[in-house]
Amino acid sequence: MEILRVEHLSKIYGEGEKEVHAVDDVSFSVEKGEFLAIIGASGSGKSTLLHLLGGVDRPTSGKVLIDGEDIYGLNDESLAIFRRRQVGLIYQFYNLLPVLTAKENITLPMDLDGQTPDPEKVERIISQMGLTGREDHLPNQMSGGQQQRVAIGRALINDPAIILADELTGNLDQKSTEEIVELLRVANKQNKQTVIVITHDLEIAKQADRVITISDGRIVKDERN
Repeated sequence: MEILRVEHLSKIYGEGEKEVHAVDDVSFSVEKGEFLAIIGASGSGKSTLLHLLGGVDRPTSGKVLIDGEDIYGLNDESLAIFRRRQVGLIYQFYNLLPVLTAKENITLPMDLDGQTPDPEKVERIISQMGLTGREDHLPNQMSGGQQQRVAIGRALINDPAIILADELTGNLDQKSTEEIVELLRVANKQNKQTVIVITHDLEIAKQADRVITISDGRIVKDERN
């Protein structure tokens, strides 16, 4: 079953001689439960593409459909609500709120949405993320790997249609990187969660079901592992 469809997506910055095609007429689809890696050199457009997929930035042209919803057909308020409920975003620099505990950061999307988190589900995610005993710690009381686990838990709390991860292991050592990737694999396999990872790390890409290579804003290769 198709969960994501991208149709002729483009993002252009600047005008005239300064015009830059960060994403250039990109089209592809992703099946529910797929683990996809998007790779490319620095400046290839992969992070811009991720922001377009997640509804963070609007395209110059083209469509992004998530679970059948044309997200750029929504106004800004509706898009923000849709993104909060259907897209789990994980950033390289965690983006945790420093005044909230690990548990509060994890439940933040539901709190913002006026929903009451299921205590059993919260505890399950805390356990899956290996954060038991750390749930009441603030971000500055945790290691980088632990903060990234909190960010993943936050992305999972709403059971989103897709999880988007942007260079999520760039600040971590090799052991922490392997642990974080394994957590995403568990979410992908056990929870049938669709995961799209933006990375320059070929070792991470090798663990994906499928790898799309981006160069100069265009797809140059799309292959299955």
